[in-house]
Amino acid sequence: MKPLAKTQNPERSPRTVSWRVRLVFVALLVLAVITVAVTNRLLTQRFTENTRNRAELRLALYSGNLISELKRNSIVPQLLSRDPALIGALSSSDFSQSTQRLISFVEEIGAASLILLDAGGRTVAATDRGRLGEAHRSQPYFVDALRSNDTIFTTVPRESGGYRFVYARRINLQAETLGVILVEVDLAKFERGWAGISDAVLVTDSEGTIILATEPRWRGVSEANALSREPAESAIQRAIRATQDWTSLSPDAYVQGEAVMRKETRVAFRGWRMASFTTYSSVRERVNGVLALEIMGFAILLSLGFYLLSRKSAVRMALFQRESAELRRLNARLQREIAEREKMQGQLEVAEQSLAQSSKLAALGEMSAAVSHELNQPLAAMKTYLAGARLLLARNRPDEAVSSFLRIDDLIERMGAITKQLKSYARKGQDKLTPINMGDALTSALSMMEPQLKLRHVKIDRVLPSWPVYVMGDRVRIEQVMVNLIRNALDATRQEADPEVELILAAGETASLMVRDNGPGIDDLDALFEPFYTTKEPGEGVGLGLAISSGIVNDLGGRLTARNSIAGGAVFEMQLPILEVDANGNVTKDAAAAAE
Repeated sequence: MKPLAKTQNPERSPRTVSWRVRLVFVALLVLAVITVAVTNRLLTQRFTENTRNRAELRLALYSGNLISELKRNSIVPQLLSRDPALIGALSSSDFSQSTQRLISFVEEIGAASLILLDAGGRTVAATDRGRLGEAHRSQPYFVDALRSNDTIFTTVPRESGGYRFVYARRINLQAETLGVILVEVDLAKFERGWAGISDAVLVTDSEGTIILATEPRWRGVSEANALSREPAESAIQRAIRATQDWTSLSPDAYVQGEAVMRKETRVAFRGWRMASFTTYSSVRERVNGVLALEIMGFAILLSLGFYLLSRKSAVRMALFQRESAELRRLNARLQREIAEREKMQGQLEVAEQSLAQSSKLAALGEMSAAVSHELNQPLAAMKTYLAGARLLLARNRPDEAVSSFLRIDDLIERMGAITKQLKSYARKGQDKLTPINMGDALTSALSMMEPQLKLRHVKIDRVLPSWPVYVMGDRVRIEQVMVNLIRNALDATRQEADPEVELILAAGETASLMVRDNGPGIDDLDALFEPFYTTKEPGEGVGLGLAISSGIVNDLGGRLTARNSIAGGAVFEMQLPILEVDANGNVTKDAAAAAE
Protein backbone atom coordinates (compact mmCIF):
# COMPACT_ATOMS: atom_id res chain seq x y z
CA MET A 1 0.00 0.00 0.00
CA LYS A 2 2.85 2.38 0.70
CA PRO A 3 4.30 2.16 -2.81
CA LEU A 4 0.85 2.91 -4.18
CA ALA A 5 0.61 5.97 -1.97
CA LYS A 6 3.96 7.16 -3.22
CA THR A 7 2.88 6.83 -6.83
CA GLN A 8 -0.34 8.80 -6.25
CA ASN A 9 1.20 11.86 -4.52
CA PRO A 10 3.14 13.07 -7.56
CA GLU A 11 -0.06 13.01 -9.62
CA ARG A 12 -2.14 14.98 -7.12
CA SER A 13 0.44 17.72 -6.66
CA PRO A 14 0.50 18.88 -10.33
CA ARG A 15 -3.33 18.97 -10.39
CA THR A 16 -3.36 21.14 -7.23
CA VAL A 17 -0.75 23.51 -8.68
CA SER A 18 -2.61 23.73 -12.01
CA TRP A 19 -5.85 24.63 -10.23
CA ARG A 20 -4.18 27.35 -8.21
CA VAL A 21 -2.43 28.76 -11.26
CA ARG A 22 -5.68 28.99 -13.16
CA LEU A 23 -7.26 30.78 -10.22
CA VAL A 24 -4.37 33.25 -10.12
CA PHE A 25 -4.69 33.97 -13.84
CA VAL A 26 -8.44 34.56 -13.55
CA ALA A 27 -7.93 36.83 -10.55
CA LEU A 28 -5.23 38.72 -12.43
CA LEU A 29 -7.52 39.26 -15.44
CA VAL A 30 -10.36 40.47 -13.20
CA LEU A 31 -7.97 42.78 -11.38
CA ALA A 32 -6.69 44.15 -14.69
CA VAL A 33 -10.21 44.93 -15.92
CA ILE A 34 -11.23 46.59 -12.64
CA THR A 35 -7.99 48.59 -12.45
CA VAL A 36 -8.29 49.86 -16.02
CA ALA A 37 -11.96 50.81 -15.52
CA VAL A 38 -11.37 52.63 -12.23
CA THR A 39 -8.25 54.35 -13.52
CA ASN A 40 -10.07 55.46 -16.65
CA ARG A 41 -12.92 56.98 -14.63
CA LEU A 42 -10.76 58.74 -12.04
CA LEU A 43 -8.17 60.11 -14.48
CA THR A 44 -10.85 61.21 -16.95
CA GLN A 45 -12.57 63.25 -14.24
CA ARG A 46 -9.30 64.71 -13.00
CA PHE A 47 -7.85 65.64 -16.40
CA THR A 48 -11.21 66.97 -17.60
CA GLU A 49 -11.47 69.20 -14.54
CA ASN A 50 -7.94 70.49 -15.15
CA THR A 51 -8.86 71.25 -18.76
CA ARG A 52 -11.99 73.11 -17.63
CA ASN A 53 -9.98 75.17 -15.15
CA ARG A 54 -7.50 76.15 -17.86
CA ALA A 55 -10.39 77.10 -20.15
CA GLU A 56 -11.86 79.33 -17.40
CA LEU A 57 -8.53 81.04 -16.87
CA ARG A 58 -8.16 81.67 -20.61
CA LEU A 59 -11.67 83.13 -20.75
CA ALA A 60 -10.91 85.48 -17.86
CA LEU A 61 -7.72 86.61 -19.62
CA TYR A 62 -9.48 87.07 -22.99
CA SER A 63 -12.32 89.04 -21.36
CA GLY A 64 -9.87 91.28 -19.51
CA ASN A 65 -7.93 92.03 -22.70
CA LEU A 66 -11.16 92.83 -24.55
CA ILE A 67 -12.39 95.22 -21.85
CA SER A 68 -8.98 96.88 -21.62
CA GLU A 69 -8.91 97.55 -25.37
CA LEU A 70 -12.45 98.97 -25.37
CA LYS A 71 -11.88 101.22 -22.36
CA ARG A 72 -8.56 102.43 -23.72
CA ASN A 73 -10.22 103.58 -26.94
CA SER A 74 -13.38 104.98 -25.29
CA ILE A 75 -11.57 108.10 -24.04
CA VAL A 76 -10.01 108.90 -27.44
CA PRO A 77 -13.09 110.56 -29.05
CA GLN A 78 -13.46 112.89 -26.06
CA LEU A 79 -9.82 113.96 -26.35
CA LEU A 80 -9.90 114.40 -30.12
CA SER A 81 -13.18 116.36 -29.96
CA ARG A 82 -11.27 119.03 -28.02
CA ASP A 83 -8.26 119.12 -30.31
CA PRO A 84 -7.78 122.74 -31.44
CA ALA A 85 -6.36 121.71 -34.83
CA LEU A 86 -9.38 119.56 -35.73
CA ILE A 87 -11.83 122.20 -34.45
CA GLY A 88 -10.03 124.87 -36.47
CA ALA A 89 -10.08 122.68 -39.60
CA LEU A 90 -13.84 122.12 -39.30
CA SER A 91 -14.44 125.83 -38.69
CA SER A 92 -12.32 126.98 -41.65
CA SER A 93 -13.05 123.98 -43.94
CA ASP A 94 -9.27 123.67 -44.44
CA PHE A 95 -8.47 119.97 -44.06
CA SER A 96 -5.05 119.92 -45.72
CA GLN A 97 -3.28 118.94 -42.49
CA SER A 98 -6.09 117.05 -40.75
CA THR A 99 -5.40 113.63 -42.28
CA GLN A 100 -1.72 113.82 -41.38
CA ARG A 101 -2.64 114.80 -37.83
CA LEU A 102 -4.98 111.83 -37.47
CA ILE A 103 -2.24 109.52 -38.80
CA SER A 104 0.15 110.85 -36.15
CA PHE A 105 -2.44 110.02 -33.47
CA VAL A 106 -3.39 106.49 -34.61
CA GLU A 107 0.07 105.02 -33.99
CA GLU A 108 0.05 106.19 -30.37
CA ILE A 109 -3.57 105.21 -29.75
CA GLY A 110 -3.45 101.77 -31.39
CA ALA A 111 -6.91 102.12 -32.97
CA ALA A 112 -7.87 100.55 -36.30
CA SER A 113 -8.57 103.94 -37.90
CA LEU A 114 -9.59 107.54 -37.15
CA ILE A 115 -12.17 109.39 -39.28
CA LEU A 116 -13.25 113.04 -39.14
CA LEU A 117 -16.73 113.85 -40.49
CA ASP A 118 -18.14 117.31 -41.17
CA ALA A 119 -21.62 118.39 -40.14
CA GLY A 120 -23.07 116.78 -43.26
CA GLY A 121 -21.57 113.36 -42.55
CA ARG A 122 -18.89 113.51 -45.26
CA THR A 123 -15.40 112.16 -44.54
CA VAL A 124 -13.01 115.12 -44.61
CA ALA A 125 -9.99 113.46 -42.96
CA ALA A 126 -9.07 109.83 -42.28
CA THR A 127 -6.06 107.70 -41.51
CA ASP A 128 -7.08 105.60 -44.54
CA ARG A 129 -6.90 108.13 -47.38
CA GLY A 130 -9.01 105.88 -49.59
CA ARG A 131 -12.05 106.63 -47.42
CA LEU A 132 -11.96 110.40 -47.98
CA GLY A 133 -15.25 111.69 -49.34
CA GLU A 134 -17.37 108.79 -48.03
CA ALA A 135 -20.90 109.68 -46.92
CA HIS A 136 -21.94 108.61 -43.40
CA ARG A 137 -25.05 110.76 -43.01
CA SER A 138 -27.40 107.78 -42.69
CA GLN A 139 -25.14 105.65 -40.52
CA PRO A 140 -26.42 105.02 -36.96
CA TYR A 141 -23.19 106.13 -35.30
CA PHE A 142 -23.36 109.52 -37.06
CA VAL A 143 -27.03 110.08 -36.23
CA ASP A 144 -26.64 108.97 -32.61
CA ALA A 145 -23.51 111.09 -32.13
CA LEU A 146 -25.35 114.24 -33.31
CA ARG A 147 -28.17 113.54 -30.85
CA SER A 148 -25.95 112.82 -27.84
CA ASN A 149 -23.54 114.91 -25.82
CA ASP A 150 -21.49 111.84 -24.85
CA THR A 151 -19.39 109.30 -26.69
CA ILE A 152 -21.53 106.59 -28.27
CA PHE A 153 -20.49 103.05 -29.23
CA THR A 154 -21.89 101.23 -32.28
CA THR A 155 -21.40 97.79 -33.79
CA VAL A 156 -21.68 98.00 -37.58
CA PRO A 157 -21.78 94.94 -39.91
CA ARG A 158 -19.26 94.89 -42.74
CA GLU A 159 -20.29 94.10 -46.29
CA SER A 160 -17.37 91.70 -46.58
CA GLY A 161 -18.30 89.93 -43.34
CA GLY A 162 -17.60 90.61 -39.70
CA TYR A 163 -18.24 93.80 -37.75
CA ARG A 164 -16.79 97.25 -37.23
CA PHE A 165 -16.65 98.60 -33.67
CA VAL A 166 -16.92 102.39 -33.67
CA TYR A 167 -16.74 105.08 -30.97
CA ALA A 168 -18.24 108.40 -32.13
CA ARG A 169 -18.51 111.85 -30.53
CA ARG A 170 -19.87 115.19 -31.67
CA ILE A 171 -17.45 118.13 -32.07
CA ASN A 172 -18.90 121.45 -30.93
CA LEU A 173 -17.72 125.03 -30.92
CA GLN A 174 -19.77 127.49 -28.88
CA ALA A 175 -22.92 125.34 -29.03
CA GLU A 176 -22.51 124.85 -32.81
CA THR A 177 -22.07 121.32 -34.19
CA LEU A 178 -19.02 121.22 -36.47
CA GLY A 179 -18.74 117.51 -37.13
CA VAL A 180 -18.18 114.04 -35.65
CA ILE A 181 -14.94 112.19 -34.80
CA LEU A 182 -14.97 108.37 -35.29
CA VAL A 183 -12.57 105.91 -33.66
CA GLU A 184 -12.65 102.34 -34.98
CA VAL A 185 -11.48 99.78 -32.42
CA ASP A 186 -9.36 96.91 -33.74
CA LEU A 187 -10.88 93.80 -32.09
CA ALA A 188 -10.02 91.49 -34.99
CA LYS A 189 -6.51 91.11 -33.58
CA PHE A 190 -7.99 89.24 -30.61
CA GLU A 191 -9.67 86.77 -32.95
CA ARG A 192 -6.31 86.02 -34.56
CA GLY A 193 -4.68 85.60 -31.15
CA TRP A 194 -7.44 83.33 -29.85
CA ALA A 195 -7.26 81.12 -32.93
CA GLY A 196 -3.63 80.29 -32.16
CA ILE A 197 -4.30 79.20 -28.55
CA SER A 198 -7.90 78.01 -28.09
CA ASP A 199 -9.86 75.56 -30.21
CA ALA A 200 -12.81 77.96 -30.74
CA VAL A 201 -13.89 81.24 -29.10
CA LEU A 202 -16.90 83.50 -29.74
CA VAL A 203 -18.30 86.75 -28.34
CA THR A 204 -22.01 87.61 -28.50
CA ASP A 205 -23.71 90.96 -27.97
CA SER A 206 -26.70 91.62 -25.70
CA GLU A 207 -29.06 90.17 -28.34
CA GLY A 208 -27.13 86.91 -28.64
CA THR A 209 -25.63 87.64 -32.06
CA ILE A 210 -22.04 86.51 -32.57
CA ILE A 211 -19.85 89.57 -33.28
CA LEU A 212 -16.39 88.03 -32.74
CA ALA A 213 -15.41 84.43 -33.46
CA THR A 214 -12.40 82.36 -34.42
CA GLU A 215 -14.68 80.62 -36.94
CA PRO A 216 -15.57 83.26 -39.62
CA ARG A 217 -18.80 81.51 -40.65
CA TRP A 218 -20.22 81.97 -37.13
CA ARG A 219 -20.29 85.78 -37.25
CA GLY A 220 -23.70 87.39 -37.54
CA VAL A 221 -25.80 84.47 -36.24
CA SER A 222 -26.71 83.11 -32.83
CA GLU A 223 -24.62 80.46 -31.12
CA ALA A 224 -27.30 77.78 -31.63
CA ASN A 225 -27.47 78.51 -35.36
CA ALA A 226 -23.68 78.57 -35.62
CA LEU A 227 -23.33 75.10 -34.09
CA SER A 228 -26.22 73.74 -36.16
CA ARG A 229 -24.35 74.73 -39.33
CA GLU A 230 -21.70 72.06 -38.70
CA PRO A 231 -21.40 69.62 -41.64
CA ALA A 232 -23.44 66.42 -41.42
CA GLU A 233 -21.61 63.28 -40.36
CA SER A 234 -21.72 59.88 -41.96
CA ALA A 235 -22.42 56.67 -40.04
CA ILE A 236 -18.72 55.78 -40.11
CA GLN A 237 -17.77 59.17 -38.66
CA ARG A 238 -20.33 58.81 -35.88
CA ALA A 239 -18.98 55.36 -35.01
CA ILE A 240 -15.41 56.67 -34.95
CA ARG A 241 -16.47 59.59 -32.76
CA ALA A 242 -18.21 57.30 -30.27
CA THR A 243 -15.06 55.16 -30.11
CA GLN A 244 -12.86 58.18 -29.50
CA ASP A 245 -15.11 59.58 -26.75
CA TRP A 246 -15.05 56.49 -24.55
CA THR A 247 -12.46 58.04 -22.24
CA SER A 248 -14.25 61.43 -22.00
CA LEU A 249 -17.14 62.73 -19.97
CA SER A 250 -20.40 63.70 -21.68
CA PRO A 251 -19.53 66.46 -24.21
CA ASP A 252 -21.22 69.87 -24.08
CA ALA A 253 -21.30 70.23 -27.89
CA TYR A 254 -19.64 69.12 -31.12
CA VAL A 255 -17.51 71.40 -33.27
CA GLN A 256 -16.32 70.07 -36.65
CA GLY A 257 -17.22 66.56 -35.53
CA GLU A 258 -15.19 66.71 -32.31
CA ALA A 259 -16.57 66.54 -28.78
CA VAL A 260 -15.89 69.79 -26.93
CA MET A 261 -16.46 71.27 -23.50
CA ARG A 262 -18.09 74.70 -23.43
CA LYS A 263 -17.23 77.45 -20.94
CA GLU A 264 -18.95 80.82 -20.82
CA THR A 265 -18.27 84.10 -19.02
CA ARG A 266 -19.81 87.55 -18.93
CA VAL A 267 -17.96 90.48 -20.48
CA ALA A 268 -18.56 93.64 -18.46
CA PHE A 269 -19.51 95.69 -21.53
CA ARG A 270 -23.03 96.25 -22.89
CA GLY A 271 -24.25 92.76 -21.96
CA TRP A 272 -21.64 90.92 -24.07
CA ARG A 273 -20.83 87.30 -23.33
CA MET A 274 -17.86 85.13 -24.29
CA ALA A 275 -17.78 81.36 -24.78
CA SER A 276 -14.94 78.95 -25.56
CA PHE A 277 -14.97 75.39 -26.90
CA THR A 278 -12.11 73.08 -25.90
CA THR A 279 -11.63 69.59 -27.32
CA TYR A 280 -11.08 66.48 -25.22
CA SER A 281 -8.08 65.44 -27.28
CA SER A 282 -5.57 66.25 -24.53
CA VAL A 283 -7.68 64.37 -21.97
CA ARG A 284 -7.88 61.30 -24.21
CA GLU A 285 -4.17 61.31 -24.89
CA ARG A 286 -3.18 61.55 -21.23
CA VAL A 287 -5.71 58.96 -20.02
CA ASN A 288 -4.89 56.52 -22.82
CA GLY A 289 -1.20 56.90 -22.07
CA VAL A 290 -1.70 55.83 -18.43
CA LEU A 291 -4.05 52.99 -19.42
CA ALA A 292 -1.52 51.71 -21.94
CA LEU A 293 1.11 51.53 -19.21
CA GLU A 294 -1.25 49.63 -16.92
CA ILE A 295 -2.23 47.15 -19.64
CA MET A 296 1.42 46.68 -20.50
CA GLY A 297 2.17 45.96 -16.84
CA PHE A 298 -0.53 43.31 -16.60
CA ALA A 299 0.61 41.81 -19.90
CA ILE A 300 4.12 41.52 -18.49
CA LEU A 301 2.74 39.78 -15.40
CA LEU A 302 0.80 37.30 -17.54
CA SER A 303 3.83 36.65 -19.70
CA LEU A 304 5.93 36.01 -16.62
CA GLY A 305 3.31 33.54 -15.38
CA PHE A 306 3.37 31.58 -18.63
CA TYR A 307 7.12 31.63 -18.54
CA LEU A 308 7.15 30.13 -15.05
CA LEU A 309 4.74 27.35 -16.13
CA SER A 310 7.04 26.34 -18.97
CA ARG A 311 9.70 25.28 -16.45
CA LYS A 312 8.85 21.60 -15.80
CA SER A 313 12.21 19.98 -15.44
CA ALA A 314 13.66 19.67 -11.94
CA VAL A 315 17.11 20.69 -13.13
CA ARG A 316 15.80 23.67 -14.98
CA MET A 317 13.60 24.52 -12.03
CA ALA A 318 16.57 24.55 -9.69
CA LEU A 319 18.54 26.67 -12.14
CA PHE A 320 15.55 28.94 -12.56
CA GLN A 321 15.24 29.31 -8.80
CA ARG A 322 18.90 30.26 -8.47
CA GLU A 323 18.58 32.70 -11.33
CA SER A 324 15.32 34.02 -9.91
CA ALA A 325 16.99 34.62 -6.57
CA GLU A 326 19.76 36.52 -8.27
CA LEU A 327 17.25 38.46 -10.33
CA ARG A 328 15.28 39.30 -7.23
CA ARG A 329 18.39 40.62 -5.53
CA LEU A 330 19.26 42.65 -8.61
CA ASN A 331 15.67 43.83 -8.90
CA ALA A 332 15.59 44.83 -5.23
CA ARG A 333 18.83 46.74 -5.62
CA LEU A 334 17.52 48.34 -8.80
CA GLN A 335 14.29 49.24 -7.05
CA ARG A 336 16.25 50.86 -4.24
CA GLU A 337 18.31 52.81 -6.76
CA ILE A 338 15.18 53.78 -8.68
CA ALA A 339 13.47 54.84 -5.46
CA GLU A 340 16.50 56.91 -4.47
CA ARG A 341 16.67 58.51 -7.92
CA GLU A 342 12.95 59.22 -7.91
CA LYS A 343 13.28 60.77 -4.47
CA MET A 344 16.18 62.93 -5.63
CA GLN A 345 14.32 63.84 -8.80
CA GLY A 346 11.29 64.86 -6.75
CA GLN A 347 13.44 67.00 -4.49
CA LEU A 348 15.08 68.54 -7.55
CA GLU A 349 11.69 69.36 -9.12
CA VAL A 350 10.52 70.97 -5.87
CA ALA A 351 13.72 73.01 -5.69
CA GLU A 352 13.37 74.07 -9.33
CA GLN A 353 9.77 75.11 -8.79
CA SER A 354 10.72 77.07 -5.66
CA LEU A 355 13.58 78.74 -7.51
CA ALA A 356 11.35 79.60 -10.48
CA GLN A 357 8.71 81.07 -8.15
CA SER A 358 11.34 83.05 -6.24
CA SER A 359 12.75 84.38 -9.51
CA LYS A 360 9.28 85.45 -10.64
CA LEU A 361 8.59 87.19 -7.33
CA ALA A 362 11.99 88.87 -7.36
CA ALA A 363 11.53 90.06 -10.95
CA LEU A 364 8.05 91.35 -10.10
CA GLY A 365 9.33 93.24 -7.05
CA GLU A 366 12.28 94.64 -8.94
CA MET A 367 10.13 95.84 -11.84
CA SER A 368 7.53 97.38 -9.48
CA ALA A 369 10.20 99.20 -7.51
CA ALA A 370 11.92 100.28 -10.73
CA VAL A 371 8.72 101.82 -12.08
CA SER A 372 8.27 103.84 -8.87
CA HIS A 373 11.93 104.85 -8.87
CA GLU A 374 12.25 105.91 -12.50
CA LEU A 375 8.95 107.81 -12.70
CA ASN A 376 9.58 109.78 -9.51
CA GLN A 377 11.78 112.36 -11.25
CA PRO A 378 9.35 113.26 -14.11
CA LEU A 379 6.46 113.43 -11.65
CA ALA A 380 8.36 115.89 -9.44
CA ALA A 381 9.19 118.04 -12.48
CA MET A 382 5.55 117.95 -13.64
CA LYS A 383 4.41 119.11 -10.19
CA THR A 384 6.78 122.10 -10.37
CA TYR A 385 5.65 123.05 -13.89
CA LEU A 386 1.99 122.77 -12.88
CA ALA A 387 2.55 125.10 -9.93
CA GLY A 388 4.29 127.59 -12.22
CA ALA A 389 1.53 127.37 -14.83
CA ARG A 390 -1.13 127.97 -12.17
CA LEU A 391 0.72 131.09 -11.01
CA LEU A 392 1.14 132.36 -14.59
CA LEU A 393 -2.56 131.86 -15.32
CA ALA A 394 -3.44 133.73 -12.13
CA ARG A 395 -1.27 136.61 -13.38
CA ASN A 396 -2.97 136.56 -16.80
CA ARG A 397 0.11 135.29 -18.65
CA PRO A 398 -1.35 132.40 -20.66
CA ASP A 399 1.38 132.34 -23.32
CA GLU A 400 4.03 131.53 -20.75
CA ALA A 401 1.71 129.00 -19.11
CA VAL A 402 1.38 127.19 -22.46
CA SER A 403 5.15 126.65 -22.53
CA SER A 404 4.87 124.97 -19.10
CA PHE A 405 2.12 122.73 -20.43
CA LEU A 406 4.31 121.84 -23.41
CA ARG A 407 7.10 120.84 -21.02
CA ILE A 408 4.61 118.71 -19.09
CA ASP A 409 3.64 117.04 -22.38
CA ASP A 410 7.32 116.31 -23.07
CA LEU A 411 7.66 114.80 -19.59
CA ILE A 412 4.61 112.57 -20.19
CA GLU A 413 6.23 111.29 -23.39
CA ARG A 414 9.44 110.73 -21.46
CA MET A 415 7.56 108.75 -18.81
CA GLY A 416 6.14 106.53 -21.55
CA ALA A 417 9.61 106.04 -22.97
CA ILE A 418 10.97 105.22 -19.50
CA THR A 419 8.33 102.53 -18.91
CA LYS A 420 9.18 101.09 -22.32
CA GLN A 421 12.85 101.00 -21.37
CA LEU A 422 12.03 99.36 -18.03
CA LYS A 423 10.45 96.53 -20.01
CA SER A 424 13.58 96.38 -22.15
CA TYR A 425 15.64 96.15 -18.91
CA ALA A 426 13.67 93.04 -17.94
CA ARG A 427 14.11 91.33 -21.34
CA LYS A 428 17.55 92.77 -22.25
CA GLY A 429 16.05 95.20 -24.81
CA GLN A 430 16.15 94.84 -28.61
CA ASP A 431 15.49 98.43 -29.73
CA LYS A 432 17.40 99.78 -32.72
CA LEU A 433 20.40 101.95 -31.78
CA THR A 434 21.14 105.31 -33.41
CA PRO A 435 24.03 107.83 -33.25
CA ILE A 436 23.63 110.00 -30.13
CA ASN A 437 25.34 113.34 -29.40
CA MET A 438 26.50 113.03 -25.79
CA GLY A 439 26.56 116.80 -25.32
CA ASP A 440 22.93 117.15 -26.39
CA ALA A 441 21.92 114.22 -24.20
CA LEU A 442 23.67 115.83 -21.20
CA THR A 443 21.89 119.15 -21.85
CA SER A 444 18.54 117.33 -22.00
CA ALA A 445 19.29 115.48 -18.75
CA LEU A 446 20.14 118.77 -16.99
CA SER A 447 16.91 120.27 -18.31
CA MET A 448 15.04 117.37 -16.75
CA MET A 449 16.79 118.05 -13.43
CA GLU A 450 16.15 121.81 -13.62
CA PRO A 451 13.48 121.95 -10.84
CA GLN A 452 15.73 120.09 -8.37
CA LEU A 453 18.75 122.20 -9.28
CA LYS A 454 16.82 125.42 -8.64
CA LEU A 455 15.60 124.18 -5.26
CA ARG A 456 19.02 123.00 -4.07
CA HIS A 457 21.17 125.85 -5.48
CA VAL A 458 23.94 123.40 -6.40
CA LYS A 459 26.92 124.71 -8.38
CA ILE A 460 27.15 122.80 -11.67
CA ASP A 461 30.46 122.93 -13.54
CA ARG A 462 30.41 121.57 -17.08
CA VAL A 463 33.54 120.79 -19.05
CA LEU A 464 32.66 119.92 -22.67
CA PRO A 465 34.87 119.52 -25.75
CA SER A 466 34.52 122.02 -28.61
CA TRP A 467 33.48 119.26 -31.04
CA PRO A 468 30.50 116.88 -30.77
CA VAL A 469 31.03 113.48 -29.17
CA TYR A 470 28.91 110.71 -30.70
CA VAL A 471 28.11 107.19 -29.49
CA MET A 472 25.81 104.50 -30.83
CA GLY A 473 22.92 103.97 -28.40
CA ASP A 474 19.39 104.85 -27.33
CA ARG A 475 18.80 108.53 -26.46
CA VAL A 476 16.28 107.90 -23.67
CA ARG A 477 18.36 105.18 -21.98
CA ILE A 478 21.55 107.26 -22.06
CA GLU A 479 19.69 110.27 -20.62
CA GLN A 480 18.25 107.92 -17.99
CA VAL A 481 21.78 106.97 -16.88
CA MET A 482 22.85 110.64 -16.80
CA VAL A 483 19.82 111.64 -14.70
CA ASN A 484 20.52 108.82 -12.24
CA LEU A 485 24.18 109.83 -11.86
CA ILE A 486 23.35 113.54 -11.43
CA ARG A 487 20.58 112.74 -8.94
CA ASN A 488 22.95 110.57 -6.89
CA ALA A 489 25.49 113.42 -6.88
CA LEU A 490 22.79 115.85 -5.65
CA ASP A 491 21.78 113.43 -2.88
CA ALA A 492 25.43 112.96 -1.87
CA THR A 493 25.94 116.75 -1.43
CA ARG A 494 22.75 117.29 0.55
CA GLN A 495 24.62 117.88 3.83
CA GLU A 496 27.35 120.08 2.26
CA ALA A 497 27.39 123.84 2.90
CA ASP A 498 28.60 124.60 -0.66
CA PRO A 499 27.41 121.69 -2.80
CA GLU A 500 29.20 121.32 -6.10
CA VAL A 501 28.84 118.86 -8.98
CA GLU A 502 31.31 118.71 -11.86
CA LEU A 503 30.38 117.18 -15.23
CA ILE A 504 33.29 116.36 -17.57
CA LEU A 505 32.68 115.03 -21.09
CA ALA A 506 35.80 113.80 -22.89
CA ALA A 507 36.52 112.01 -26.16
CA GLY A 508 39.47 109.66 -26.62
CA GLU A 509 39.49 105.97 -27.35
CA THR A 510 36.05 105.99 -25.75
CA ALA A 511 33.42 108.60 -24.99
CA SER A 512 33.71 109.31 -21.27
CA LEU A 513 31.35 111.21 -18.95
CA MET A 514 32.55 111.83 -15.38
CA VAL A 515 30.19 113.02 -12.62
CA ARG A 516 32.13 114.26 -9.57
CA ASP A 517 30.65 115.61 -6.32
CA ASN A 518 32.11 117.01 -3.10
CA GLY A 519 30.08 114.73 -0.82
CA PRO A 520 31.34 112.26 1.82
CA GLY A 521 32.29 109.55 -0.75
CA ILE A 522 31.37 105.87 -0.98
CA ASP A 523 31.94 103.34 1.81
CA ASP A 524 31.18 100.04 0.04
CA LEU A 525 32.25 100.15 -3.63
CA ASP A 526 31.80 96.39 -4.15
CA ALA A 527 28.05 96.35 -3.45
CA LEU A 528 27.35 99.73 -5.08
CA PHE A 529 25.82 98.38 -8.32
CA GLU A 530 23.82 95.55 -6.75
CA PRO A 531 20.00 95.88 -6.90
CA PHE A 532 18.32 97.31 -3.78
CA TYR A 533 21.60 98.47 -2.24
CA THR A 534 21.23 102.02 -0.93
CA THR A 535 22.70 104.29 1.74
CA LYS A 536 19.65 106.56 1.83
CA GLU A 537 17.09 106.70 4.60
CA PRO A 538 13.99 104.45 4.27
CA GLY A 539 11.48 106.01 1.92
CA GLU A 540 14.08 108.09 0.04
CA GLY A 541 15.33 105.43 -2.37
CA VAL A 542 15.13 101.73 -3.22
CA GLY A 543 18.66 101.20 -4.56
CA LEU A 544 17.78 100.47 -8.18
CA GLY A 545 19.11 103.55 -9.99
CA LEU A 546 22.75 102.47 -10.25
CA ALA A 547 21.81 98.82 -10.93
CA ILE A 548 19.61 99.87 -13.85
CA SER A 549 22.22 102.34 -15.09
CA SER A 550 24.96 99.70 -15.00
CA GLY A 551 22.76 97.28 -16.97
CA ILE A 552 22.00 99.94 -19.61
CA VAL A 553 25.68 100.85 -20.08
CA ASN A 554 26.67 97.17 -20.31
CA ASP A 555 23.98 96.55 -22.94
CA LEU A 556 25.46 99.42 -25.00
CA GLY A 557 28.94 97.86 -24.90
CA GLY A 558 30.41 100.18 -22.27
CA ARG A 559 31.03 100.15 -18.56
CA LEU A 560 30.07 102.20 -15.50
CA THR A 561 32.63 102.56 -12.71
CA ALA A 562 32.81 104.40 -9.38
CA ARG A 563 35.65 105.51 -7.13
CA ASN A 564 36.42 107.95 -4.36
CA SER A 565 38.25 111.13 -5.32
CA ILE A 566 41.52 112.04 -3.61
CA ALA A 567 40.16 115.55 -3.00
CA GLY A 568 37.01 114.12 -1.43
CA GLY A 569 33.65 113.04 -2.81
CA ALA A 570 32.74 110.34 -5.32
CA VAL A 571 33.47 110.05 -9.04
CA PHE A 572 31.22 108.06 -11.39
CA GLU A 573 32.52 107.47 -14.93
CA MET A 574 30.45 106.20 -17.86
CA GLN A 575 32.49 104.96 -20.84
CA LEU A 576 30.87 104.09 -24.18
CA PRO A 577 32.35 103.14 -27.58
CA ILE A 578 32.91 106.36 -29.53
CA LEU A 579 31.81 107.04 -33.13
CA GLU A 580 34.01 108.90 -35.61
CA VAL A 581 32.74 112.18 -37.10
CA ASP A 582 33.82 114.13 -40.19
CA ALA A 583 34.98 117.79 -40.41
CA ASN A 584 31.36 118.99 -40.29
CA GLY A 585 30.62 117.04 -37.10
CA ASN A 586 28.52 114.37 -38.84
CA VAL A 587 28.85 110.65 -38.13
CA THR A 588 30.69 108.85 -40.94
CA LYS A 589 28.95 105.97 -42.74
CA ASP A 590 31.79 103.58 -41.94
CA ALA A 591 31.56 104.37 -38.22
CA ALA A 592 27.78 103.94 -38.15
CA ALA A 593 28.00 100.65 -40.09
CA ALA A 594 30.73 99.35 -37.77
CA ALA A 595 28.66 100.28 -34.70
CA GLU A 596 25.65 98.42 -36.08
